[in-house]
Order: sequence, then C-alpha cells, then structure tokens
Amino acid sequence: MNWYLKVLKQYADFGGRSRRKEYWMFALFNIIFAIVAIILDNVLGTTLGTAPYGVFYFVYILAMFIPGLAVTVRRLHDVGKSGWMYLIILIPLVGAIWLLVLTLTDSNAGENQYGQNPKEAIA
Repeated sequence: MNWYLKVLKQYADFGGRSRRKEYWMFALFNIIFAIVAIILDNVLGTTLGTAPYGVFYFVYILAMFIPGLAVTVRRLHDVGKSGWMYLIILIPLVGAIWLLVLTLTDSNAGENQYGQNPKEAIA
C-alpha cells in the first residue's frame, strides 16, 4: 500500500525513475480499487444501463489517469527509455506487448540521464 501512496504523492511528477516494484504494486492496488468501485456501482445501483460499471468506476479511473501515466513514464525512464515511448501502445497488440516487456525489464544499473537508480538509492 505504501507504494500506491508513493505514486499518489508524486501525482504528476514525470521526472525521475520508478522501480518495477513501485509500478507493479501501483498496478495491483489500482486493479483492486477499480474492482471495488465496480462492486460499489452495482450495490448502489449507479451502473450505466446494462454495463457493470458506473459513476464510482469512472470517477476513480479519471482520478488515476495522471498518476498512472506518470508512474509509467518514470518506469520507462528507469529502463533508459523516453517517456514518449509510452505512445508505442498505440500500435495494436504489438505496442501493448512491447510496453509490458519494458515495464517488466530490470532497471538500468547506476545512474542514467533520468537520475539515480532508485534500487541503489535505497540499498
């Protein structure tokens, strides 16, 4: 949960680097909270027509868009790629797979043009 809160504290910080653990823990809690929002929509009857999601889900997703984008850009910086590399996701199928590979790749050792390795800064 601390990793999720760390990303929220750096709400729109697109500079620097993010560890794999920070990125994937944010992704995990983001999915959990999105599921909780869908459940709330269904329990409270705020769904949109026959869709299983509604107001709470859309508000949550909208609120998490910028932090999710920022942590992804920092993750790309950690593997030595520009944040603009995120746009590769626009290529159908191949782009999403390549972005997944990049987010799973280990950090560049030492310092790169985006800053000090966050793994080494903690150790």
